[in-house]
Amino acid sequence: MTTSLTIRKATLEDLTALQLLAKETFFETFAGANTEEDMRKYMTENFSDAKMTAELTNPNSQFFIAWEGDIPLGYLKVNAGEAQTELQDETSLEIERIYVKSAYHGKKVGQVLYEKALETAQLENKAYLWLGVWEENPKAIRFYEKNGFVAFDKHIFKFGEDEQTDVMMKKILR
Repeated sequence: MTTSLTIRKATLEDLTALQLLAKETFFETFAGANTEEDMRKYMTENFSDAKMTAELTNPNSQFFIAWEGDIPLGYLKVNAGEAQTELQDETSLEIERIYVKSAYHGKKVGQVLYEKALETAQLENKAYLWLGVWEENPKAIRFYEKNGFVAFDKHIFKFGEDEQTDVMMKKILR
C-alpha cells in the first residue's frame, strides 16, 4: 500500500480532479474492449460538468477520493435510496464505482476504497451492499468475491451500441 494514502469525501471543489480521475481510470479499464466511438460517447455524457455536478450534489450519492499527497489515485461512488441505479431499496447501499489508476493496481487502494463503502453502509445501518460488475472483468469479480460478495442476478448495461452483461453481486451486512 502507498504510505501516505488518505480517503476524503469529494465536494464540488473536487469536480475537476474527479472528472480527470474518472476519465483516466474509465479509459484505462475499458478502452481495450470497446470502440473508440462508444468510449468517447460514454465519457462525454457521463463525466460532463453538468452530470458530475448533479451527482456530487445529490444527497443520496457520495464520492470519496483516495489521495497520496495531492495526487488522486482512485475514487469510490456509493448510492442510497433513489440514487441507486437499480433496486432502490432503502436498506441497501450501491457501490456504483470503484476505480483506481492502473499504476496503483495491487497497492491496496481499491481495498481501502471498498472498506470506505463498507464503513459508510455500516454507519447508515444498511442491510446489504450491492453492485453490478461487467462479466468480462474477472479481476473485479474476484476482488468482490474475496470481500464476501455473491452473484444474485444479471442485467444488461447498454454501452453505446453494445449491450454488455453485468453480474449483480451483493454482500449481506445484517
